[in-house]
Amino acid sequence: MNHAPFSHPNRSAHVCVLATMAGILVMGTFAPEPTLGMPTVEAHLTTLPQVPTPITRKEATRVVVHVETKEYVGTLADGVQYKFWSFNGTVPGPMIRVREGDTVEVHLVNLADSLFPHNMDLHAVNGPGGGAGSTLAIPGKEGMFAFKALNPGLYIYHCASPVPNIPAHIANGMYGLILVDPAEGLPPVDQEYAVLQSEFFTMPSAEKGIMELSMEKGLVEHPDHVVFNGKAGALIGEGQLEAKAGDNIRLYVGNIGPNGASSFHIIGEIFDKVYVEGAIGGTINKNVQTTLIPSAGAAIVEFTVDVPGAYLLVDHSIFRVAKGAVGILYVTGEENPLIYNAMDPAN
Repeated sequence: MNHAPFSHPNRSAHVCVLATMAGILVMGTFAPEPTLGMPTVEAHLTTLPQVPTPITRKEATRVVVHVETKEYVGTLADGVQYKFWSFNGTVPGPMIRVREGDTVEVHLVNLADSLFPHNMDLHAVNGPGGGAGSTLAIPGKEGMFAFKALNPGLYIYHCASPVPNIPAHIANGMYGLILVDPAEGLPPVDQEYAVLQSEFFTMPSAEKGIMELSMEKGLVEHPDHVVFNGKAGALIGEGQLEAKAGDNIRLYVGNIGPNGASSFHIIGEIFDKVYVEGAIGGTINKNVQTTLIPSAGAAIVEFTVDVPGAYLLVDHSIFRVAKGAVGILYVTGEENPLIYNAMDPAN
């Protein structure tokens, strides 16, 4: 694998930027004292597309999150095996759900067989590096910190270790979603799912039949694969999303990039509500066909499925469908010809 920070004419400038970023991370190595006297609960973590259950408690509490790193070989697409770096052995990493006002204590264990230091930068954090400096752990060690969840919304988290470089950790699969519910909770819906889009830049590794990260492709922003939930086909077949006609559905949609924005769209559906950029308490757009999600950004979309059928989730930068950015929402139930009528031209 190419472990150099970048291969590029302006490489020295890039190295300086990364060195500066590394310095910022190290400056953030202090952690606030845990809140005393608060009840403590273990965070309910889920593997995407599943979402942790809505939080119904009325009071803030202390939530403990345990995450470990794992580097492994897994399936990226049909016939493509890839060297992933992950949180908790899945790409994307687990979804975290807390409540506004909670004190969140994050424990990151970097397993002893890891090749590199790892950490977590949570975009829901108000504090240096999003916790990256405090959680930075060499193989076999643990990093931890605590933060108060002040701002409700849907946020990205990712590894920001400067060794070998930050983009490599993100591009190899070290990212996930954290949802901060508002204190009053979100309105109930029938179904909740989570979708996280990402790009992969590949080249053959020294191990036959196994691909690894191409930094060169990342620099020129030419991904080989653009996928939902970590691999092509993750939301097709056994992994498809399911609902019944009449269900009100909420999707928590993230886009890690690491470079491109996502033009998220469901073919045959209109979003009744879009919480723009994942912000809860901010702008809610209505009657939206496609919502733009920037790199390292998110959106929350809500809609009602009126009639049965197979609905395609896509990045409507449409050539990306051929690279894997497609999934299925399969809806069962009674037909409603007043809303949709597949007419027979012979009649």
